Amino acid sequence: MKTPMRVHPIEVCFQNRTMGVIIFQSTKFLRALFSLTTLFFLFLGSALAKDGGVTRHYKFDIKLQNVTRLCHTKSMVTVNGQFPGPPIVAREGDQLLIKVVNHVQNNISIHWHGIRQLQSGWADGPAYVTQCPIQIGQSYVYNFTIVGQRGTLFWHAHISWLRATVYGPIIILPKPGVPYPFEKPYKEVPIIFGEWFNADPEAVISQALQTGGGPNVSDAYTINGLPGPLYNCSAKDTFKLKVKPGKTYLLRFINAALNDELFFSIANHTLNIVDVDAIYVKPFDTDTLLITPGQTTNVLLKTKPHFPNASFLMAARPYATGQGTFDNSTVAAILEYISPLKSPKSLPLFKPNLPSLNDTSFATNFTKRLKSLASAQYPANVPKKVDKHFFFTVSLGTNPCDQNQTCQGPNGTKFSASINNVSFVMPTTALLQAHFVGQSNGVYSPNFPFSPAHWFNYTGNPPNNTMVGNGTKVLVLPFNTSVELVMQDTSILGVESHPLHLHGFNFFIVGQGFGNYDPNTDPKTFNLVDPVERNTVGVPSGGWVAIRFLADNPGVWFMHCHLEVHTSWGLKMAWLVLDGNLPNQKLPPPPADLPQC
Repeated sequence: MKTPMRVHPIEVCFQNRTMGVIIFQSTKFLRALFSLTTLFFLFLGSALAKDGGVTRHYKFDIKLQNVTRLCHTKSMVTVNGQFPGPPIVAREGDQLLIKVVNHVQNNISIHWHGIRQLQSGWADGPAYVTQCPIQIGQSYVYNFTIVGQRGTLFWHAHISWLRATVYGPIIILPKPGVPYPFEKPYKEVPIIFGEWFNADPEAVISQALQTGGGPNVSDAYTINGLPGPLYNCSAKDTFKLKVKPGKTYLLRFINAALNDELFFSIANHTLNIVDVDAIYVKPFDTDTLLITPGQTTNVLLKTKPHFPNASFLMAARPYATGQGTFDNSTVAAILEYISPLKSPKSLPLFKPNLPSLNDTSFATNFTKRLKSLASAQYPANVPKKVDKHFFFTVSLGTNPCDQNQTCQGPNGTKFSASINNVSFVMPTTALLQAHFVGQSNGVYSPNFPFSPAHWFNYTGNPPNNTMVGNGTKVLVLPFNTSVELVMQDTSILGVESHPLHLHGFNFFIVGQGFGNYDPNTDPKTFNLVDPVERNTVGVPSGGWVAIRFLADNPGVWFMHCHLEVHTSWGLKMAWLVLDGNLPNQKLPPPPADLPQC
């Protein structure tokens, strides 16, 4: 029997001199695969796109690859054999044609997280929502144009827990000749947080859903696929960011972890926040950032003016507010100054101070500092007039144990989760396909509740009955409806922060607070001038958040908690935005290669 191939950490730096991006990867597959695919299409795939950009072609081969971390080798699902997967690099206005070919037994779909997908809802990617998954031996071309976005997003598998290993960055540069609204960086580096499971994540969630209990937690967090020196048998698997003194680096942070919000800090260095979720913000300095799964954050890092005779840990650990178990460990990388000496001596290594695990005060103060740039060039077009008001409770809950089975959830039940006490049941036909052909009967019902059926003291003593309802329900919106949505955390099975992600739209976070939302007094505190614009927001633990968005994108759009375990338990729903009257307000027909169920 052959010994499984060891994947050694190789830090490879590629500079695309045309587009000015530095890509750091941590596997030896990058040289062959990234250079053959990405380089070829970046430089040669340049047909003009309809939005004034160019058309860029990528190919994603879904394949098994042996990967070793923590002295544990396993065969896992990857894109092009890489972990993390290859970067997508484009400019605002570019069209992307990404052919995904499935060579594994698992069904697959890819979501381009944060891309608006204007009139391209068929390319959004969540399985059984906008498409049936791609089966083994099949392929699908995701075709979309990047409109009005620049910054960092990411792509990931959107079926079961496959995104644990199937993810990578989307780097969107401004249009040619358009500068950043901040200092031009010397180099740009994507930094992706992930989670490593020694076991197969598909087996982990399958077992949890069968027993009704909480899933086993990950064995490590990763930075660019590497756990770093604080874990056993991992010192060699450490990402090193090598920098020069007196330079400014743009770090593109992505939280692709499955189930954990993260605090991050670099010892003895300040981070200048300039962009979140591919939207510019008013810059501000911080020693520590908070990033939930599904969120991205761009920061400027100014290195020290002279060689500091030291190295610095870059570390992340969880912000955890729930009562369940979680991976209580710390991932680290090293910020290493390039030494002027030919044979540098051993240097001291400084460690950062991170907030405590449940530091909700820090989390609140950090998120409140985020404001849209709201300039003439990058305005904050907050809907001032609201057509529809919605109030959603976001809760954990329970389902009864199946007959003749013993379950490991609360009091012998199965864990569940819901929005407005509806735990979403995934259909076996894609919602968007059913909607487009007018055959929704038996697939979904259009009566998702606008507010909870039963009102109670949401953040007080929890009710005795924790059972949820189950169904496949969507909320229908006429085209161009301006929406205000308040999402309220509840104390059912304990208060907890929930990062909610909305597909197909950005939204403005106009208000947030603790306790129960008060519709009479809280709206008076809303920021309608320069609220931050995002695609993923943390509903505060024991509190509420208010968002506004314009439903200007026809299609079916998933909204769910980006803690994957909560999504698996049903904390998800979908918005169905109807066509408008004009041709550019209608969902086009599906592409010919759209996968079938």
